Amino acid sequence: MTKINKVTVLGSSGQIGAYLVSHLERAGYDVCSIDIVNDSSEDLRMSGNVLVEQSISGADFVFFLAFDVGGSPYLDKYQHKFNFIHNNNLIMSNTFGLLKRYKVPFVFASSQMSNMGHSPYGVLKHVGELYAKSLSGVVVKFWNVYGIEKDPEKSHVITDFIRKAMHGDSVHMRTDGTEEREFLYAEDCCEALVAIMSNYDEVKLEQELHVTSFQSSTILDVAKIVASLARHNVQFIPSELKDNVQKNAKNIASESIKRWWRPKTSLERGIKKVWDTMNLDQQTKPRI
Repeated sequence: MTKINKVTVLGSSGQIGAYLVSHLERAGYDVCSIDIVNDSSEDLRMSGNVLVEQSISGADFVFFLAFDVGGSPYLDKYQHKFNFIHNNNLIMSNTFGLLKRYKVPFVFASSQMSNMGHSPYGVLKHVGELYAKSLSGVVVKFWNVYGIEKDPEKSHVITDFIRKAMHGDSVHMRTDGTEEREFLYAEDCCEALVAIMSNYDEVKLEQELHVTSFQSSTILDVAKIVASLARHNVQFIPSELKDNVQKNAKNIASESIKRWWRPKTSLERGIKKVWDTMNLDQQTKPRI
């Protein structure tokens, strides 16, 4: 592969995308950021979008992170709806069409849920994997990446817990908290993605590239860490419900990615970094 200078990030304002753009810029890459959050002209659902086409045709490499997605409450509410399914189909068909036309090397962001047939989100990600592999792109499967999130409706469990703990004395949990996850801090995730880009020619299509911490924790573990960071006493109250989004399905992550990268941020340290950033944002927010 030729030397990489111009990198396009589709979904640049998302939980992973925002961190990745900053990481790439610090590393000296020429980054093109595309996200509907930035401007409606950057809508990947729009067929024949000239701006999006230029961002892909002029790139040396593309990170395809864009998707209509959020944490468990968002998926529970929307993933069975027409607009959720239709929006993601449009995003994929338009984007993969441009990647096919311009033959740009790329990474497609999938999920550990791509083999969970009970989830429309998982099925859509599986379809994306088929698209990507047909174009000789690289598929990465994310496992519960966490970091700063701008849209509260789409927030995942860690940012949701932090936000509620900062503003109240009790946090009512959606489940009993016994389900296990492999939480990965967003900065570690970005280092993994850049490592994959840098070693793109060595990646085999049949490889399962799982971007995960390889360390299992329960939601109750997360609650305990968040509670320890609060200046006031915060009680996390589990419900009697079980996880009905991932249904606590446990995939087996292959370790092939460890050839180029290993996570380095513990769950405790990562949650504290997110807490500190959100706390600082809260303190500096102008009062009306």
